[in-house]
Amino acid sequence: MARQTSLPYQFPPVALLAPAADAAGRTSAYRNLKNAHKAYVIAHVNQGNAATVALTLTQAKDVAGTGAKAISTAMPIWLQADTSVSDANAVQTAAASFTTDATTKDKIVIFEIVPEAVLDVANGFKTIALTTGASNAANITEATLIVLEQYQGASAPSTYA
Repeated sequence: MARQTSLPYQFPPVALLAPAADAAGRTSAYRNLKNAHKAYVIAHVNQGNAATVALTLTQAKDVAGTGAKAISTAMPIWLQADTSVSDANAVQTAAASFTTDATTKDKIVIFEIVPEAVLDVANGFKTIALTTGASNAANITEATLIVLEQYQGASAPSTYA
């Protein structure tokens, strides 16, 4: 019997950061979570240099970044510390940000966001972005947003508006 789950319909992936060298650090575009039940930011860090990479989620009032400020509420975080040997997600201490260690490994960091618990929705903050800290040109980062929408249908609401 076929399973009734479909990634494109139920958990549409959204690009946050295209893969790029991360010497100076960078901030992704802001994406709207107003229709999200839950969201996951999946950061992929190919650490070619033994310099740590800080990953911080930022919230704003709209996709233009109006009133942007750091998220201060702790959220669940998982880490795959070396994707060449394991796909196990190790639970990390809940926090508002995460910094990789300095080992030169390929890593995946996952942040779990429940918008009403993590974002300042009472004051109109409903969008998020990922910021990477200054590191080294040999460290490549990219990030994807996975959104579990509150309402499912033939086409999911856009996170771009």
